[in-house]
Amino acid sequence: MKKILLVILALVVVGAFAYQFKSVKKSVEIISSAIKTPDLVNKDSLTIKSRVNIPLGFKRVEYNTGSFQEYLRNYELKPFGSKIINYDDSQYFWQSGHVGVLEIPVPNNGLQQCADALIRVRSEYLWDNNRKVEIGFNFTSGHYCSWLKYAEGYRPKIDGNKVSFHKTAAKDHSKTNFYKYLNLIYTYSGTLSLYNELPKINDVSKLQIGDMLIKGGIPGHIAIICDEIVNETGDKLFLLFQGNTPAQSVHLVKNLEDSTISPWYKLEKDAVIPVSNYTFYDSKFVRFK
Repeated sequence: MKKILLVILALVVVGAFAYQFKSVKKSVEIISSAIKTPDLVNKDSLTIKSRVNIPLGFKRVEYNTGSFQEYLRNYELKPFGSKIINYDDSQYFWQSGHVGVLEIPVPNNGLQQCADALIRVRSEYLWDNNRKVEIGFNFTSGHYCSWLKYAEGYRPKIDGNKVSFHKTAAKDHSKTNFYKYLNLIYTYSGTLSLYNELPKINDVSKLQIGDMLIKGGIPGHIAIICDEIVNETGDKLFLLFQGNTPAQSVHLVKNLEDSTISPWYKLEKDAVIPVSNYTFYDSKFVRFK
């Protein structure tokens, strides 16, 4: 009888241990899953830098205060959950590819598409930092159009691929006229002109905030690096934001291919890189001058 009781007691102990081990195993699985797919999005923040947390083992690459890189990294965002809105005030049909919407107005003229949105961001940075002399872009035809010449009253006369500039307007250096100039650039510039005009980045180890992932073409597409982190072995991850066609809210994109680091991206040259609702099949990079 005593022997039977000892056997029963042993079975109870083994069963209890097995149950506890099962619970511990389940807890380990949950913790492991959380580690593998951390939530890197801070929903209460209102800048790119504060909206996205850094994966374990990485740190942000430092840039000088007042630089274009810091300007992009600290760009203001609308509250989390804000929708992507088209130029005509309708909602974009797909709302699952972004983690933030930038505080950039969308003109109702429909001109501010993917390349145009980045042209605007760059131009506003130069304007705000008293570097207006640097504001200028090539038309797709290759002709350069500067803000200062436009402000002095020079306007393009366009005949096919022939472009000439003539003084036909009064001087006007106002911010209102500046946005009229940008509308002109939006009309005659795009991903193709940016790709042909801007310096190429062939070594991805040299990529930095402000560089752009680009498919130059008609149509083409473009997205800009807006944050950068690095680990001890030199591996880098990046955040991207983009405008789109039709003209719509500029938005900080998710990484839909790798949820373990999303919205951070690993970027490679000549690679297939899906970015939200567009895929770059032969990735190239350019940098503003």
